Amino acid sequence: MTAKFRTTRRAALAGASALALAGGRAWAQTPTPTPKKGGTLTFMQNSEPQTLVALTTVATPALTVSAKVTEGLLEYDYDIKPRPQLATEWSVSPDGKTYTFKLRPNVKFHDGKPFTSADVAYSIQLLKTVHPRGRNTFANVTEVKTPDPLTAVIELSKPAPYLIKALTAAEAPMMPRHIYEGTDPLANPNGNAPIGTGPYKFKEWVRGSHIIYERNPDYWDAPKPYIDRMVCKFLPDPGARSIAFENGSADIGYRTPVALSDLERLKKVPTLRFETKGTSYSYNVSTLQFNLDSQFFKNLKVRQAVAHTIDRELLIKTVAFGYGTVCYSPIAPGLKEFHDPTPSPYKLDLKKAEALLDEAGFPRGTNKVRFKVPLDYNPIGDESRRACEFLRAALGRIGIAVEVRAADPSAFVKRVYTDREFDFTFNGHSNLFDPTVGVQRIYWSKNFKKGVPFSNGSHYDNPKVDALLEGAAVENDPVKRKQMFIDFQRIVAEEVPDIPLYSPLYLTIHNVRVHDHSLTADGVEANMAAVWLDV
Repeated sequence: MTAKFRTTRRAALAGASALALAGGRAWAQTPTPTPKKGGTLTFMQNSEPQTLVALTTVATPALTVSAKVTEGLLEYDYDIKPRPQLATEWSVSPDGKTYTFKLRPNVKFHDGKPFTSADVAYSIQLLKTVHPRGRNTFANVTEVKTPDPLTAVIELSKPAPYLIKALTAAEAPMMPRHIYEGTDPLANPNGNAPIGTGPYKFKEWVRGSHIIYERNPDYWDAPKPYIDRMVCKFLPDPGARSIAFENGSADIGYRTPVALSDLERLKKVPTLRFETKGTSYSYNVSTLQFNLDSQFFKNLKVRQAVAHTIDRELLIKTVAFGYGTVCYSPIAPGLKEFHDPTPSPYKLDLKKAEALLDEAGFPRGTNKVRFKVPLDYNPIGDESRRACEFLRAALGRIGIAVEVRAADPSAFVKRVYTDREFDFTFNGHSNLFDPTVGVQRIYWSKNFKKGVPFSNGSHYDNPKVDALLEGAAVENDPVKRKQMFIDFQRIVAEEVPDIPLYSPLYLTIHNVRVHDHSLTADGVEANMAAVWLDV
């Protein structure tokens, strides 16, 4: 029997309201049923995106803005249950190899062209080719049939049990075929001035300053959007962002957009609210990632020694100010269905670490130093530099002299994923909604691709791990699939291609005048069509 799904807008909105009202903290937002029209929303961004469409990148700054213009087939509630967006109905065949979508009629791109199944077919194939995670997500897609303009049928060679969760606007954007066909998607000007079906139209991008989006008066979900304009401002300094929220010049920001050390003070500001909802689509794991081609870290005993040296609880307390959960696994605790809570086999033990380094052939020298090594870090998170200083001090206790090396986001990506001129790095990886999509890319040997950001940067290669990951990607039995992921986690815990440290707790901060901003699993990474202001 084919599983069919059809959700009305009224039911979807009612479900969202119930979820938002249930079980929230005292300061969580409460959706109000009487939105007001007008006003400008100022969205504070930590970093400037390199592109405004999440087609060829999974970098957080791009994910933040992409869906405002470019939508997806589905959106998801806080439990990652699908709801309609550009698709109104969908069904999955019993063998899991055919997905049929009925599309919303009378939807137009911002240039007036109609959105049809041809755009869906083109987008899926494009994502499979150029999206960093798309080559995994859509690996089993053999064809996208378009029997009529409002029906798209995705045919798979093998089941893909995660696929129905992979169709948000930021993860699988539906692109205008007439804009991209016959062009190089990496160089297409649509990335800098996007055209989509979304609630907001692109107005301008002033590099180093801001992006402006204006209300789409012809949006398919009238009377949304309610605001007249959204201004996304870039402010790299976390202290300056804290001031902006305090003085009211910033309306909203996500992924804890202020200095963590300022949070307790800011929670006392009567005009600010702090929200944890809207983060369940993408749990993160902060990781110390090794380059297994490094002269030092190709040695398992050296990696084991480093693992014996790190106090995760102390790191969370001092670096993340308590806003995180200890994590020993590449699969975040938030993905309860798959997470293995088993502690690391390498408990905190400095004597054992010293012995392992001696056995590995790195004795202390006359200056007590075993070797010197640079430590790079992903600069997108404000806590990254602090984490590296913590790790530098920890490794210094066992004779490893660490030089913390900074770079801007582009230079970091080039150094780690293209040039591979690094030894180890403090990095963050989004698990997303399923390990096949968010985790496999980091450990699958076939995803070691120079130049592809946030892929298998360690150059990890284990045939048994490959087999487990590939098996889980097509296994429809949830019990068998979970066991494959448990076995995978146990192996990488022993082999230490990286050291998972903690899963950050992210907050969305907003002014009290902002309403209905995080009504889906991906929060403000969604299209924000429902947001409104007290004006």
